[in-house]
Amino acid sequence: MKKYNLIILIAIIYSLFNNSIIYAQNESAEKKNTFSTNCDLMSRYIWRGLDFGGSPSIQPGIEYNIGGLTLGTWGAFTTNSPGTQETDLYISYTFVEKFSLTFTDYFFPDEINSGYKYFDFSESTTGHIFEASASFNGTKKYPITFLIATNIFGADAKKINADGTSGSIQFSTYAELAYSFKYLDAFIGFNLTNPDESLGETGFYGNSFGVTNLGISTTKTIKITNDFELPLSVSLITNPQAENIYMVAGLSF
Repeated sequence: MKKYNLIILIAIIYSLFNNSIIYAQNESAEKKNTFSTNCDLMSRYIWRGLDFGGSPSIQPGIEYNIGGLTLGTWGAFTTNSPGTQETDLYISYTFVEKFSLTFTDYFFPDEINSGYKYFDFSESTTGHIFEASASFNGTKKYPITFLIATNIFGADAKKINADGTSGSIQFSTYAELAYSFKYLDAFIGFNLTNPDESLGETGFYGNSFGVTNLGISTTKTIKITNDFELPLSVSLITNPQAENIYMVAGLSF
């Protein structure tokens, strides 16, 4: 009897060990390094309810993924001149495919008077904005997402001291809630910073607490050939605080 028990025990251990190897191999396969490039052609660049450039925008990106870690760069270049241009760097880590922490370096070249230099990191003159954000990415059963993002350094809106001098940055904060339905996504975004208008302060996202980004978006695939398709996105975006509304379309390559 002891001999049979030993054989059964060995079989169980072998099974567990073999399954562990298979799981590790599958997990390793899922965490393979990936490198991707993309480019979006947008009719207008609207970001968090704010209009950047007032013209069509070319938006290229490069991204490298290894496991839950993502390194990337992204840009937006308007077609009018002079216009708002942007080049960003970011690093993000995703936990169990549901939660992400991201650090982004936004940079906006000043093409009118060349006032912003890329390697200028003095808080009073820099064209960089450093942002820290956290997000919940939703699940298949509950396709709801949530984002909160705060400017932590750079060309954020400034506080005004009681004597009228410029103070520290406002640490402008934005939050967004979105839900994916079968055919479209709905979203609502909030400015969580409240500038003191009596001191002459203005905000980064808006001049008071409130909704600054509200809308819906949908996508469809345009079939070009049997082997080539183009994703088309269309969004209706409103900024209730600024009393603006936009209709935006874009193609992704």
